[in-house]
Amino acid sequence: MIYPIVAYGHPVLRQRAQEIGPDYPELETLLKDMYETMYNAKGVGLAAPQIGKPIRIFIVDGKPLQDQADEDGEDLSQFKKVFINPEMLDESGEEWGFDEGCLSIPDVIEEVYREEHIRLRYQDATFEIHEESYSGIRARIIQHEYDHLEGKLFTDYVGGLRKQLIKSRLSKISKGKYTTFYPMSHPEK
Repeated sequence: MIYPIVAYGHPVLRQRAQEIGPDYPELETLLKDMYETMYNAKGVGLAAPQIGKPIRIFIVDGKPLQDQADEDGEDLSQFKKVFINPEMLDESGEEWGFDEGCLSIPDVIEEVYREEHIRLRYQDATFEIHEESYSGIRARIIQHEYDHLEGKLFTDYVGGLRKQLIKSRLSKISKGKYTTFYPMSHPEK
């Protein structure tokens, strides 16, 4: 099932998501549907709040960014994972800029600076606990999706004049005065 992507302005995108347990109903189906939804929208990551579910789950598949990763010597072709109840343990290294976009904020791309290394603890789809470190584009994808679970958006990192320049576009998105090739749920429609 393909879910509509929740658009900028919806309150679920601004709340801290809640942890889930192994008894969460139909988790396997939800994860399958999240991947189907993400692929339909041509994304590389999707957090549960983006489909209206305020729970601590996000998925990633870095394969669409492989061309960009090749320039840095990264292999994203097998970077497909489920993160349940993640906890960011550390972010370190030099901040570096990269153009980010978001399925909930279509056609808005802005340079965002993030630290290059992260360490996090999470559970996989079987609720096995992992503690892993990531760098480069992998870290960035995770940081972006993790932010969704904390009620943050990439536009929160944009400041000054750039923020003012995108303000009217954000307003149009929240009012449903913008169309995409994938289904969206708008807060004011």
